[in-house]
Amino acid sequence: MWFVVQHKPNQGERARVNLCNQGVTCFYPQIYVDKCKLGKRVQQCEALFPGYMFIELGEEDPAWSKIRSTRGVQKVIGFAGRPTPVADGVIAQVRGMLGSLGDRPSICPGQEVCVTEGPFKDLKAVFQSFDGEQRALVLVSFMQQQCSVAMPWSALKV
Repeated sequence: MWFVVQHKPNQGERARVNLCNQGVTCFYPQIYVDKCKLGKRVQQCEALFPGYMFIELGEEDPAWSKIRSTRGVQKVIGFAGRPTPVADGVIAQVRGMLGSLGDRPSICPGQEVCVTEGPFKDLKAVFQSFDGEQRALVLVSFMQQQCSVAMPWSALKV
């Protein structure tokens, strides 16, 4: 059976490692998110459910007595003093969703894109780089020249 554990702030990985060292099966779903730092876009790994992770234990497992005192763990989520189980189907859905996210290609410099809105609508362009959080720099072929143009990321289609 799966259960939800709340970990201490910024100690998710520490809690996961310590629980795994005790022989507990853990599932700590993480995704890569594009962030803007110092004007540059970087990919950062973040928890899908900040502050929470899933553990798999039987109801009579002796590891229950150690869970709350594990470094990084704050508490086990439950009701009326008893841990509340999470359906196996929910865990399977989250794992399936994470797998499909990994299949999506990310855009690379030099990749051809299509402009979907604005004055350059329906023109082909070449992606150069990200320009802040919401914009991208692209090369547009216009009047036999390539011009560097900044446009909203939403105006581009891969």
